Amino acid sequence: MSPLHPPVLALVGPTASGKTAAAMALAAHWAQGGQGHAPRTMEIISVDSALVYRGMDIGTAKPNAAELAQVRHHLIDIRDPLQAYSAAEFVQDSTALIADIRSRGAWPVLVGGTMLYLKALQQGLAPLPPADAHIRAAIEAQAQAEGWPALHAELARVDPRSAQRLAPHDSQRLQRALEVFRLSGRSLSDWHAESSTTTPPQPLHLLSLEPMNRDWLHQRIAQRFDAMLAQGFLEEVQALRARGDLPPDLPAMRCVGYRQAWEALDWAQNTGQAVDLRDLRDKGIFATRQLAKRQITWLRSMPDRHPIACDDPQALPQLLALADQLCPVA
Repeated sequence: MSPLHPPVLALVGPTASGKTAAAMALAAHWAQGGQGHAPRTMEIISVDSALVYRGMDIGTAKPNAAELAQVRHHLIDIRDPLQAYSAAEFVQDSTALIADIRSRGAWPVLVGGTMLYLKALQQGLAPLPPADAHIRAAIEAQAQAEGWPALHAELARVDPRSAQRLAPHDSQRLQRALEVFRLSGRSLSDWHAESSTTTPPQPLHLLSLEPMNRDWLHQRIAQRFDAMLAQGFLEEVQALRARGDLPPDLPAMRCVGYRQAWEALDWAQNTGQAVDLRDLRDKGIFATRQLAKRQITWLRSMPDRHPIACDDPQALPQLLALADQLCPVA
């Protein structure tokens, strides 16, 4: 591999594991140089399917104004919630950004927890049939009539490998897997197994923040959701609903937390009662825990990662030292 194009550093981990704080500390560490290293400028490429949406700040734990001013961030606030953003678009955008950041003498660092994006970038993307609005509409109508678990059972018959990794209510990915099969007569798994790719794999150094004690992460998830509610998360979702053009089945509105808040507001509207904040809190925290569990499972399937115990008091010094080791200044 050419020394001009070494692997890109990726700081990953489950939600609430401290990725943003660790990334900001790494940027400051590199900017200061030290230990014989020359100072360097770091830029962050977000690997987060929720941070791409404008107007969704509180519920996504988006970096605040001070953090955005301190370190240049990319792939944040690039879409209206009405617009979808795919893994293929992420690969295209992040690949171009990596080259651009390097051309300016800076260091790109990927930060986030959307594992589908990370996998697509790291392994490359196989060519897939384009979306078909008529087939998608037919699948959506079938789901409304029969329920997504029934479509999951259908997928298990035609593409058992995809069905095994998808939850019965993961409507967005179930829809895409069935769409690919109905368009091509071939399973999504077969398409992914294609050796040819539209984008070459991007080599990565994976620094993975993973808790030794799951209770530590659960406590942070609860604390963060409470902070979001205190900061006006429910009002943020009310403002999105008030637009009038955002149906609840959009990918943006199905993000963890937003889906639960939307349902809580629906219940309040239908019953004429106030939002049950305790119920919203319980459901939001539970959904976030489930997301974190899936993220950890996905990370542990990556044998080339460098795990760092994020609940270890020495986690940050370990991360900084490892980042220096993996990304030496030429």
